[in-house]
Amino acid sequence: MSITALLVLKCTPDTPNPVILAHAFDFSGFNYFYHPNISEFVRFFGSTVAGRTLPSQRQSVKHKDEVVHSYNRNGLCAVGFMDDRYPVRSAFSLLDQVLDEYQKIFGETWRSAKEVSKQKWPYLVEALEKFKDPAEADKLLKIQMKLDESSIIFHKTIDGLLARGEKLDSLVEKSSDLNKASKMFYKRARKTNTCCTIL
Repeated sequence: MSITALLVLKCTPDTPNPVILAHAFDFSGFNYFYHPNISEFVRFFGSTVAGRTLPSQRQSVKHKDEVVHSYNRNGLCAVGFMDDRYPVRSAFSLLDQVLDEYQKIFGETWRSAKEVSKQKWPYLVEALEKFKDPAEADKLLKIQMKLDESSIIFHKTIDGLLARGEKLDSLVEKSSDLNKASKMFYKRARKTNTCCTIL
């Protein structure tokens, strides 16, 4: 899963064309000589998608094996170029975090922007790298991944945990911790379960 670009744009009704306020690119998967062309395409396509994303709307546009996610929060828009395996919920969570951080640092100054900003915003470059792992952007996904790891452990059977070919039946027989009634219960349950097994 990868993120190729993140952009923050001004997309208000009084602005005929969206204004790029900040951007970060990762073109490491492309030939170096194509970087200027790819950068131009990303800016154009990102501006086009952002310009067609209404305030308070989220949308995703698929282009080949990339998906462009756009989130317009009252005229301030974040756009992300991700591959199609990047989870949608994580993508919008990332864009939401980018907009929160932008407004925290720059406040409402973006409203007066008239032309493309030349200023670098280090957070966007860091976010591009940090959020390549969708679990970093989406805390619920991170929790789900941890639960999935835990469930793998629970799927091991008791027979798989026993060492050196020991059988549970022989351990039950040898156990001094179990009384006779418990041993009988185990044997009957074992017998009942084996007769009901469907092949």
